[in-house]
Amino acid sequence: MIKKKYIISTHYKIHAMKYTLYSLLTLILLNSCQTKKEIKLPALVVEESKIVSNDKGVQFRDLNGNGALDIYEDVTQPIDLRISDLLSQMTLEEKAGIMFINGAPVSEDGLPDGQKALSGPASRMKSVVYNMDTLKMNHFNIWDIPADPKIFAKWYNNVQREAESKRLGIPVTIASDPRHHLGQNVIGMAATGFTQFCEMPGFAALGDEALVREFANIVREEYLAIGIREALHPQIDLATEPRWSRISGNFSEDAELTARLVKPYIEGLQGERLAEGVACMTKHFPGGGPQKNGLDPHFSFQEGQIYPGDNFEYHLIPFEAAFEANTAAIMPYYGVPTDQTDENVAMSYNKTIITTLLREKYKYDGVVCTDWGLITDRPMGPDAVWKARAWGVEDLNAVERAQKIIEAGCDQFGGESRPELVIQLVEAGKISEERIDQSVTRLLKQKFELGLFDNPFVDETKVDLALNTESSRALGEQTQQESMTLLKNKGETLPIAQNSTKVYIENLDSTTVAQYAQVVPTPEEADLAIIRISTPWTPAETNVPFAKSFHHGDLDFKGEEKQKILRLLKTVPTVVNIYLDRPAVIPEITAAAQAVIADYGASDQSVCEVLFGNASPKGKLPFELPSSMEAVYNQKTDVPYDSENPLFEFGFGLNYNQ
Repeated sequence: MIKKKYIISTHYKIHAMKYTLYSLLTLILLNSCQTKKEIKLPALVVEESKIVSNDKGVQFRDLNGNGALDIYEDVTQPIDLRISDLLSQMTLEEKAGIMFINGAPVSEDGLPDGQKALSGPASRMKSVVYNMDTLKMNHFNIWDIPADPKIFAKWYNNVQREAESKRLGIPVTIASDPRHHLGQNVIGMAATGFTQFCEMPGFAALGDEALVREFANIVREEYLAIGIREALHPQIDLATEPRWSRISGNFSEDAELTARLVKPYIEGLQGERLAEGVACMTKHFPGGGPQKNGLDPHFSFQEGQIYPGDNFEYHLIPFEAAFEANTAAIMPYYGVPTDQTDENVAMSYNKTIITTLLREKYKYDGVVCTDWGLITDRPMGPDAVWKARAWGVEDLNAVERAQKIIEAGCDQFGGESRPELVIQLVEAGKISEERIDQSVTRLLKQKFELGLFDNPFVDETKVDLALNTESSRALGEQTQQESMTLLKNKGETLPIAQNSTKVYIENLDSTTVAQYAQVVPTPEEADLAIIRISTPWTPAETNVPFAKSFHHGDLDFKGEEKQKILRLLKTVPTVVNIYLDRPAVIPEITAAAQAVIADYGASDQSVCEVLFGNASPKGKLPFELPSSMEAVYNQKTDVPYDSENPLFEFGFGLNYNQ
């Protein structure tokens, strides 16, 4: 017979008195608990955690301040009972508040309502204190993080202390978009302080499941260290439309390859159990890749998702893998699945997509959160309004939009702070409170599974030990280097002989290159030129500033920009390094170059390590490179690797010995 074990985690520093008292709780549990299931009690790391003892001497976090051990405060109770107890104590206002997640600013002084050094979007955001007090919200996503992650950890602990002071003490969940990639992904957040890896297509170029799991484990450890407990990733859309501006955030155009890498990503990030992991909000169901003309549906110039190849189900394959990995949440995309359902409305408004497909066919009962900003228009400056992404239902007012999203089957509103809409719907009898309870139950379950009710705090003294360590930094650089894809190597130009070669460079740091070769000021003086370029793009015609940062448009070099590159290539033998955030169309450049090598987010140092032979490129193209824009125009948006006579096929990649 297996003996019962009860473990106190001691990963963090604990005040001596509280450690003794918490040990007393362990002894009580040893004598009284009949369950055979192993219980891992949380370490208590912060003195202000409302720990009290009841009349039986049992210690607990008295979150509602009533002096009694409520079921939802009892770590020994099953989660479903804890949820039911808490739900029975929540007001409609509190239920509505938990259904919204929006951005929050992080002040340099670590105060929850501080305003120090806030800039950009953060300077216009309401503090978490306002959102908790006024709107009863307790989910927030973070955009800007101070350069010193310890400040964020301090801010996070102060936010959780603030949450403890509220009526029921419901802890806060902090979410973030990706922060661990070195590239230009417009949706990824600044990687300052975090380990920097290649972008996701680089992992697909390597196709190494164990590497993806190791990467995800590092992300998990770094997020946990500062308090990020929900990842607004992975992004597992398929890059079947090469002009789409978000390709750098997903793996590949190949569904099977993407599915194979999704599972270790989610399992590594979420951990064996969520109490030791980060909840993944996998996106964008049912696949956001097939955007007409590649125009992203963040913006009103979008033209819908189209399926000329009748290939809708192909884009579901990665999500089936995510369901097998028990992803904690799902985010639908903004796009309209044109003529695929009974109404042409955006995914989160679409009951066929959310209820019939996601809930019923796939039996998914986790949290479904909309993408950001489906209800409310956003002023973006003089004469600039970022329209709500209410595609197909633009004529509905805010209340009607909220109703349709809930009726479609969604649980949470991303990028919105409008709990009053839910309250209004319930009070008007248009949505039942029972239906609201379904969504609130899912959201509470995630908080309980994350262990936030038992110990939401982080150890501020250990942040430096967890973030950007020497070993993780080495792995990050390894991914930047080995994911690079060698496309052409005429005469075995690469690797370049170190120290003895005179090189002319463009778009590289001369100090870095000087570690490997003699840098000369003109092409005429050089034995070899090295130039770094990126896949071309054209800003959309819009007055919304954010939209102008998205990489839309054609994939080929044009006009003087192209001629300048070709002039260099004709002047001196040249190595072209191209960053592929989208597939590039480069037939003339490839023909004229001595060598061509692609990267998916790499520092100048990592590029030099490969070009000069200290590391070898191992990547295979995660998407094909078309031979012309005409071939791109003739592709079917929803079908992978179908351009005519591609310059380089999906999976192509040379080695140095070829």
